[in-house]
Amino acid sequence: MRVVLNGWFWSQIETGSGQYTRRLAEQVGKWASGQVGKWASMQVHKVADLQTGKLANLQTCKRAHLHTCILAHLHKVWFEQVGFPRACRRVGADVAHVPYWAPPLLPTVPTVVTIHDLIPLLLPAYRGGPLTRAYTALVAAASASAALVITDSAASRRDILTHLKLPAERVWVIPLAADVQYRPEPTPDDEAIRARYGLAGRYILYLGGFDVRKNIVTALSAYRRVGPTLGADCPLVVAGRLPERDTPFTPDPRRQAEALGLDAQWLRFIGPVAEDDKPALYRGAVAFVYPSRYEGFGLPALEALACGTPVVGSDAASIPEVVGDAGVLLDPDDAEGMAGALISLAGDPQLRAELSQRALAQAARFSWERTAQETLAAYRAVVTGTTRMSTDCSEGGLPPLPPLTLPQVRK
Repeated sequence: MRVVLNGWFWSQIETGSGQYTRRLAEQVGKWASGQVGKWASMQVHKVADLQTGKLANLQTCKRAHLHTCILAHLHKVWFEQVGFPRACRRVGADVAHVPYWAPPLLPTVPTVVTIHDLIPLLLPAYRGGPLTRAYTALVAAASASAALVITDSAASRRDILTHLKLPAERVWVIPLAADVQYRPEPTPDDEAIRARYGLAGRYILYLGGFDVRKNIVTALSAYRRVGPTLGADCPLVVAGRLPERDTPFTPDPRRQAEALGLDAQWLRFIGPVAEDDKPALYRGAVAFVYPSRYEGFGLPALEALACGTPVVGSDAASIPEVVGDAGVLLDPDDAEGMAGALISLAGDPQLRAELSQRALAQAARFSWERTAQETLAAYRAVVTGTTRMSTDCSEGGLPPLPPLTLPQVRK
């Protein structure tokens, strides 16, 4: 079976689409041996043919580098709608995979598309200008041409079925996973890494973006209540590249903190964090706070769990599927409830230890090996024309969680 993987985001490892594309290709590549070669603008990886046991090609089409934004966007659309389908036909692909929401309207071979979320459709702030809305309309219409759609969570699947009106049997849930570097065991470099960011002692961590759906203002509002109790001893560490401009779409958390009257000693803004440094920051945190209003999956929460760090966050969209019973999830606007949970975790070692064990158990339910194997099963289903999947995989991904029975959280 020959699979051609659209690798437009291959070199953008800082993006979710880039990480997903690379991890998927790496895990699929474990099915075979052989050296990496090239065909035209493609990077070729060898993978095992699922039906015959022979070797076949997994081909990664790499993005071109253009100098102007407009030309880059036009080229991207051309690549997705014309260049990539032509390449699939030219190499005799059995199935193509577009690992982000950009399927061709007229595919030349059976095509799988991964739709991580429907943010541009569901959230008005993300709809953009006329060109962005036209692009969203194009890929939404093109989704009907996909042989199969993969999505990261049952929540995203519900959105896709509701808004794109696709046949239910053609939308499969295949969860993402945290990389193997996210684990609870500390490394000899952990303290030095944290010291580079000015971190010593206990802290609560937020690590992520600052666009409006991330809702960091609720975490800051929670610290109005947490601060007087333990803010100096256990500050809120805000990690990530801060907005260049304070806008309604990317509100500056420093301005928000000032408006809320937060004491500077309760907060640390540490800026961007290198990918290799993130596990040490997760491991050193009392808890990870994640008040996002919408996620297609919520990978930072899973990375925290894999390091044994409990999550205090929102109960919105896919986050409950990822966190399970390994954290305290509340309404995205419940700053008081989040404050109570953070104070309890910081002040109750037994509660923190219990949730840490649950975090590791929950994280163990996800792996890139599983993601790759289920994706390969999707490819095989497309080739054989058997895309109807079992209820567990098509509708919910993971088996149901046991009932949630957390200890009472003190406010």
